Amino acid sequence: MLKRYVGNKAFYRHMLAIATPIILQNFITNFVSLLDNVMVGQLSTAQLGGVTIVNNNLLFIFMLTLYGGAAGAGIFTTQYYGKGDHEGIRHTFRFKLLISALLAVVGIAIFTLFDDQLVGLYLQGDGDAAMAAETLYYGKLYLQIMLIGLVPFVVTNAYAGTLRECGKTMVPMVAGFVATGVNLCFNYVLIFGHLGLPQLGVAGAAIATVIARFVEMGIVVIWAHAHTRVLPFLKGLYRSFYIPAALLKAIIVKGMPLLVNELGYAMGMAILNQCYSYCGLAVLPALSISTTIYNLGSVVYRSLGNTVGIITGQMLGANRSEQEVRDSNRKMTAFGVLSGVVFGALLIALAGIIPNGYNTTEEVRKLATWFIIISSCAMPLQAYIFPVYFTLRSGGKTMITLAFDCGANWLLAIPLAFILSRFSGLPILAIFAVCNSIDIPKCLFGWWLIRRGTWIQNITLS
Repeated sequence: MLKRYVGNKAFYRHMLAIATPIILQNFITNFVSLLDNVMVGQLSTAQLGGVTIVNNNLLFIFMLTLYGGAAGAGIFTTQYYGKGDHEGIRHTFRFKLLISALLAVVGIAIFTLFDDQLVGLYLQGDGDAAMAAETLYYGKLYLQIMLIGLVPFVVTNAYAGTLRECGKTMVPMVAGFVATGVNLCFNYVLIFGHLGLPQLGVAGAAIATVIARFVEMGIVVIWAHAHTRVLPFLKGLYRSFYIPAALLKAIIVKGMPLLVNELGYAMGMAILNQCYSYCGLAVLPALSISTTIYNLGSVVYRSLGNTVGIITGQMLGANRSEQEVRDSNRKMTAFGVLSGVVFGALLIALAGIIPNGYNTTEEVRKLATWFIIISSCAMPLQAYIFPVYFTLRSGGKTMITLAFDCGANWLLAIPLAFILSRFSGLPILAIFAVCNSIDIPKCLFGWWLIRRGTWIQNITLS
């Protein structure tokens, strides 16, 4: 039994060589996000609420949709890399650039035209009308500046995603480190008005993020094109945007369910938050605190899930045996679940301490503490769900991925949240706990899907 779920030293060296840079980058990014959150939280509850609405809901939808748009091509990239087909990687990279540009144009247009209505969706609960108006103002101000940063973000996403899929995880990590350092420094200066600069509050936080994104894009793009000897697929990348019709069709067929999934999942989470916000204006600031803390604690299992997708896809592209692929996948998944248990317990232990660092009301701190505890209890379940999702995706089973990842939210969590928040009279913590419990049937469904093994296929052979 132990040998089924635990690998040898060589196995973990290979896995961690890919996973560690992703873990470190995600950790520093989420840690700086925590510091950003604390800094904005020092200003006022209204400013924290405005930033929360934009980051955790509106931009969250855009970013996951962008990931979904590029993910279909990414499935082929990992398998082409395992196969050693650089021309195939070049074509998938072009697709990522094109779909990212299209989504950026659409996203910026929607956020520009409907910013008032979109931010206002999260200010419908009971509470002070003046507080709601102030939160709306700060949310719109923050969003308008953040839209500038979407351009470098989409470029970086295409480049960094392809580098990771080819096993080159160090450069995106270094770029992320530098960018988060820049973000943190400018946050400190611009939010609070140090070094003789004006105190800009949430506008300063947005400007700092935009500057950091341009820095990150510059590092990734310049390094990549300066190292075409190790990245031969970049040679001639921009001579044309030709993509073979058969491959284009295959990417669209495999990729559209992922685009729909990420969009549906992000919209589902935004709707969930909107339902939660119906229970009072204190809920969103509390969710902002708890989500930021949880994201930091979940870095390891999320990064390992991504690693599972990369390694499994490369093995499938290299036509490794089914037994070998299953064995490797099972051991990586077990390692991820173990990390979920460890970090979930750690967050529960710290849940009552961290919210005290925020300049907000006692009600918000208390809610945040319990949100962290409830989410952390479900972390081992999430730590299993993530590698299942990336495993199914790596084998091109994107329609099944859509049903597995997005279906549970729309069929169970969202109807429950809507009904309970409006008609049950239950407190927000009970509603939050019930909606998190859908991870249990989701894990059982995922176990059955992995056991079937239909995801074990090389999609680059056709």
